[in-house]
Amino acid sequence: MLFFTLYQIIDYLVNIIVFIVIIQFVLSLLIAFNVINTHNQFVAAVYQALNAILEPLLRPIRRFMPSTGAIDFSPMVLIIGLTVLQIILGNLARAYA
Repeated sequence: MLFFTLYQIIDYLVNIIVFIVIIQFVLSLLIAFNVINTHNQFVAAVYQALNAILEPLLRPIRRFMPSTGAIDFSPMVLIIGLTVLQIILGNLARAYA
């Protein structure tokens, strides 16, 4: 029962991280296509905060991935890795329940 509770907590945190990655991706696209700009202090603050939250998670992935030029695949690798972690822990939680 304790393992299932821990799984639920980790699952919730992983869902929050995936949501933050998606928000950061959309915001970076909007900035790249000049829909919004970073001269707006609110946009700049939100973008810096999201980067500060995600950089410790994305930096190790970027170190091991080959350079692909302008396209950064590390957020996609992070989401896939977190989803795999959710599946493994979910199956373990069901096995011990």
